[in-house]
Amino acid sequence: MQYYQYCSILTIAGSDSGGGAGIQADLKTFAALGCYGTSAITAITAQNTLGVTGIHIVPPVMIQNQIRAVMDDIRPAVVKIGMLPDEETVKTVADTLKSYQAVPIILDPVISSGSGKQLANNEALLAMKELLFPMVTLLTPNLNETAQLIGKQASNADDMKKAAETLLNLGSHAVLVKGGHLTGAELYNVYADQQGERKTLAYPFVATSNTHGTGCTLASAIAACMARGQSLIEAIDAAGEYVNIAIKEGRNVKTGEGYGPLNHFFRPRKQAKINPDLT
Repeated sequence: MQYYQYCSILTIAGSDSGGGAGIQADLKTFAALGCYGTSAITAITAQNTLGVTGIHIVPPVMIQNQIRAVMDDIRPAVVKIGMLPDEETVKTVADTLKSYQAVPIILDPVISSGSGKQLANNEALLAMKELLFPMVTLLTPNLNETAQLIGKQASNADDMKKAAETLLNLGSHAVLVKGGHLTGAELYNVYADQQGERKTLAYPFVATSNTHGTGCTLASAIAACMARGQSLIEAIDAAGEYVNIAIKEGRNVKTGEGYGPLNHFFRPRKQAKINPDLT
């Protein structure tokens, strides 16, 4: 009998009770792209399409236990990190992942929700810069997060290129500055890495309020494409296309009274299997 493994990924993030962002969006994205999702929950939020009404931070020892339980047994190919609400959580995640440094890490530095609720305090941001940025394969801040990280707002593609260079100096292998908050017929993401690669990716603007969880979904899609064997650059290209179509396919769906989610399952892929010779 032949045995197979699924392309597995670990998301370390907060739970969104409304299902549009956080752990829920991550797991939906992994499944839609044919990967096996696992999770370590850092915080439990009470939220819906209208906003966040409550946050409960998971104790550090439980966060550590979740990560180790998954990493030591299922051995995910990629780690995606989202909401890290305080300094202690950041330290716990960084210290725990040091034992697994060969695994690529995608860090989406969630700082506030789309409705403006603060999801990470200033001490958490400082700890991320010091402890996590040097460990990560790709950093994926949006424009608001970029401004809080470097103290300067980017309002166009040229500003984003400069911001990406500044963020690179904080230590990550690569940066993808997300321009979803720009206005105009085209939106841009800007990529830069320590090897000198520079790339601007353009996407057509989609008129919709259903954009809740877009950042989580993009970072998770990048992780999924990497788990399936694509290079970082290839994964970013494929993930950007996936998210753009997911926005289009979900633009006319009404979920709740506020900002609805994307359509993660517009074209689900069959779950991928790897290592066909494993016995």
